[in-house]
Amino acid sequence: MSPTPTPVATPPGPKKRIGAEARELKGFWRAHRWLLLRRLSQAGVLALFLLGPLAGVWIVKGNLSASVTLGVLPLTDPFVLAQSLAAGHAPALSALIGAAIVIVFYALAGGRAFCAWVCPVNLITDGAGWLRRRLDLSGGRAPNPRLRHWLLVAVLVASALTGRLVWENVNPVSLTQRALIFGGSAVWGAALAVFLFDLLVAPRGWCGHVCPAGAAWSLIGRVSVVRVSARHRDRCNDCAECYAVCPEPQIIPIALKGKGGAGPLILDEACTHCGRCIDVCAPDVFTFSHRFNKLDRQERPTP
Repeated sequence: MSPTPTPVATPPGPKKRIGAEARELKGFWRAHRWLLLRRLSQAGVLALFLLGPLAGVWIVKGNLSASVTLGVLPLTDPFVLAQSLAAGHAPALSALIGAAIVIVFYALAGGRAFCAWVCPVNLITDGAGWLRRRLDLSGGRAPNPRLRHWLLVAVLVASALTGRLVWENVNPVSLTQRALIFGGSAVWGAALAVFLFDLLVAPRGWCGHVCPAGAAWSLIGRVSVVRVSARHRDRCNDCAECYAVCPEPQIIPIALKGKGGAGPLILDEACTHCGRCIDVCAPDVFTFSHRFNKLDRQERPTP
C-alpha cells in the first residue's frame, strides 16, 4: 500500500490592492468617481485663489479663511469668525454675511465635506494614508477622538485671553495655501509635519483627532441634509475595504451592520462625505442620499 501523499500547500497569491475588485466589476470611472471629483474640486478651488497672485486674474480675492468672489460674494470661515468674536473684535457686516452663507451651504452639503472636497491638507493626509497602506505599516496610536473638540474650546479661550486669532498662526490649511502661492520652507515644514504625523505616529490622526477646524465643521455637519447610506447593506461581503479607505472608519459599522437596530443612513457628524466607501465597494453597498429619504431611514429590528 503506497503512502498517502502529503498535500503541498499552495502559496497565497499576491495580495490585491484595495479597490481592485471594484475596478474589475464597475470599471475605472465608477471605482474612482468620487475620488477624482474631489481632486478636481480641490484643484479648482486652489486654482481660483492662485489665478490672482500668479496670473493677475482676480476671480477670488483672499484665502480660505475669508474671501470675496467676483467682488460680490463674501465667504467667511465660521471658525475664524468665532475666534474673532472671542478675541473681542467687531466683525464687518460682510464677514457675518459670509459666515452665514457658508454655514447654510455646509448645513445642506455636510459640514466635514469641506475637509474632503476643499481643504488642501486633505491631499497631504490622504497621501499619508495611501503610503501607509502601500507600505503595510501597522502600529501607531491615534489620540482621543474628542481631542479636536477640546482643542476647539481651548483655541476660543486662548483667543479671548490674548485678543488674537490664535489658531490662524499655526493653521496648516492657511500655511499650506500660503506655501502654494508664496513658497517658503517654514510653511512647507508644517505640511511635512502633518504628513509624517499621519504616516508614522497616528493613522488618520490629524484630521480625525487633532484639527479643531475639523471639529467646528463637524458641529455644522450634525444637521446636514446630504448623507451617505449603506442602502444595500444586505450585499456586504465583509471585504472591509470601506474600513480601509474611510478617514473615519468607526462611523461605518452602525449603519452597515445595523447596530442597535440602526437604519442604513450614516448620521455621524464625523463623516466627511468623501465617497471613497462608494468607490471601492464592489457590490455597491453605499450611495449618496439625504436624511429625509424614507428608504434609508428604515430601521432593522433589534434582535
